[in-house]
Amino acid sequence: MNNNTLTLGFLGFGQMGSAIASGLSRFSSRASDGTLRMTAFTPHPEKLRERIASLGLEGRVVPCASAEELAEGCDLLLLAVKPYQAEEAAAGIREKLAGKAVISVVNAMGQEDLSRIFGPDVRTQYVMPNTPMKAGAGVALFEEETSLTAEELSLAKELFESIGTVLTLPGRLMKAAASLTGCGPAFFFMAVEALGDAGVKNGLKRTDAYRMAAATMAGAGRLLLETGAHPGELKDGVCSPGGTTIRGVAALEEDGFRAALIHAVDATLK
Repeated sequence: MNNNTLTLGFLGFGQMGSAIASGLSRFSSRASDGTLRMTAFTPHPEKLRERIASLGLEGRVVPCASAEELAEGCDLLLLAVKPYQAEEAAAGIREKLAGKAVISVVNAMGQEDLSRIFGPDVRTQYVMPNTPMKAGAGVALFEEETSLTAEELSLAKELFESIGTVLTLPGRLMKAAASLTGCGPAFFFMAVEALGDAGVKNGLKRTDAYRMAAATMAGAGRLLLETGAHPGELKDGVCSPGGTTIRGVAALEEDGFRAALIHAVDATLK
């Protein structure tokens, strides 16, 4: 790092990479005080420039002409390519990364895989984030096994904590946890859509119904996190004897609501 400025290089700038960059540009104190510089490379420079522009990141994320330029110029590299692209991508820049640290958000490629494809001269860390990072409200799962130095690990966690909640787990639990946090947003969006349909069915404007459902779920999640209460306890607090909510809960139970969510998570692990 030069003059306390951290250069974070994104190798890959798809949904996850761009979500992280967007979140950091809005919520990281390093971005606000100018000590975070972000660069990016993909094999399709025109598409990269278009994506940067569409996200309002012009001037915040600088495109690089090659993966080698990206690797040579960054202090910390964030690997955000597809799993089948990871080995080839690592092979092309391994020498440029010697003595540096890599944060990989490549799905299902843990520390053992990263150590193998990058070799002993590159320090690595597997992180599984989710797309709500873009809104500063994501979850980042750090694999317990790592070859980062204590300072590098602290820095990586600082960056991700600015855009979400950071949890550290042993490698054997990463897959199950990633199903909850990585796939969970899709299940949440389906629930919001369904609640919105219910609102429209009963006379509400669709945009209003979606906003109500999303805000209600966001508030419920925040209440759960802040109180640390059991979710069943908070649910019981909304259910008056013989009231409307308990009738809705009973209907959900009849339709297998809990079982459907459990089945959905199980399906992602197959």
